[in-house]
Amino acid sequence: MACFTATVAEAVVVKVIEKVEEKKEIKAAEGGAKAEVSTHIPFSRKLKWLTSMLIGGSFLLAFEHVWHGEVVPWFPFLTAMNNPEDAAEMFSEIATVGVCMAALVTLVWVGMCIAADAIVKRAAGSGEVEA
Repeated sequence: MACFTATVAEAVVVKVIEKVEEKKEIKAAEGGAKAEVSTHIPFSRKLKWLTSMLIGGSFLLAFEHVWHGEVVPWFPFLTAMNNPEDAAEMFSEIATVGVCMAALVTLVWVGMCIAADAIVKRAAGSGEVEA
């Protein structure tokens, strides 16, 4: 009914962390950090990947819920909020299905980050000239 709200909430938190991390990286670059050859992917870019995955998944889930009439364009927006018994079921669904989906997306993102770091490391290693 409203499982997509868990991923939306995580996306908002990750977006805030992403912006903070981006500012730290910019400040470090301006502060005289060595201008070295980039052999890693900035953490803020990886957080952008996670934000995009969460927002994209949330949008698709929200569309599916609108399609089935569970989300409506008038207050209270969620049809389950009209009845206290349905609201309890909705909160249970958010706590179980929504949190599991958000955790699964995050786990896939962790795998993506590990794979991307390995690819970048391998590419940097093969580009080195041996003496």
